[in-house]
Amino acid sequence: MSASVAPRRRLAAVVALAVATFSFSAAAQKPTAPAKPKPQAPAAASSAAAPPAAPNAVEPDMAYGAFQRGYFLTALALATRRVDDKADPKSMTLLGELYDQGLGVPQDDRRAAEWYKLAADRGDREAMFALAMFRLAGRAGPRDRDASAKWLAAAAKLGQPLAAYDLALLYMEGQLFPQDFGRAAELLRASAQSGNAEAQYALGTLYKTGRGVPKDINQAVHLFGLAALADVTAAQVEYAIALFNGDGGVAKNLEAAAALFRKAALKNNPVAQDRLAHILATGQGVPANPADAVKWHIISKAGGETDLALDAYVNRLDADARTAGEKAAKAWLDALKKPPS
Repeated sequence: MSASVAPRRRLAAVVALAVATFSFSAAAQKPTAPAKPKPQAPAAASSAAAPPAAPNAVEPDMAYGAFQRGYFLTALALATRRVDDKADPKSMTLLGELYDQGLGVPQDDRRAAEWYKLAADRGDREAMFALAMFRLAGRAGPRDRDASAKWLAAAAKLGQPLAAYDLALLYMEGQLFPQDFGRAAELLRASAQSGNAEAQYALGTLYKTGRGVPKDINQAVHLFGLAALADVTAAQVEYAIALFNGDGGVAKNLEAAAALFRKAALKNNPVAQDRLAHILATGQGVPANPADAVKWHIISKAGGETDLALDAYVNRLDADARTAGEKAAKAWLDALKKPPS
């Protein structure tokens, strides 16, 4: 289903693969693999009366149109009818999604998996991707990484961009498949070209390090910029570094770099917090603010960053600036410790 309609899946195992595989420099924090959207479905049909279909015209998917508008029982009835009348794979996938999420029906992993399997056996790539996620998470059966990889490969072969991204991570990990950064780059490129921001960032890291592709800083920064626009935090850090230094074919822009570092710092990225502390200490791109520099330095250290230069800077400050920064940092860190409401 469309990511705008259904909640995004968070794949803990895939995250672990990404973190274990990528070995980045201190320039950016290791990425958190993104949570994955639901399998996509065809565009919604208009609720207005349609003219008679021309020969060979694609029939509007009224079931998915109802799903998009939140009429889940109507979607269930229409999809069931299309399955009965035409054995339509996309309707099978939609029925799987309804049971998967418990929309209009009781949530039922077993029935969802059955519908996904029927659709996948008939060539629906979104159902294949959904089955891969079920096998990876151990839903409707035990966890099975081999089966998950098989369904990812099948979906990626049919052009499913999220499957291509996850499959690339498996090639980078080198456990289920022989480690192959070249193949990973091909899969990431296909996913990135479809607009997958996580794939754009991951492919950028390969161009930055020259793994699987020729090293190309300009291409890396271009991809980081695309992913940064889509709000990928680690990509924002990388692009901010390029803006700050004037690297990778982009013009030096301290103000824009400071704004991106701050945006990523507010999302608790320790690297961005450290860079922002430097900027506030030196007044590059923003007015110098010693107390704020202390604050972000303390917060970044709590996140695992080590910066001896900033340690020395803080020790040279007067007591008032240090105290103000420490107080602000404590408020931030205390807020992070509070359980979500």
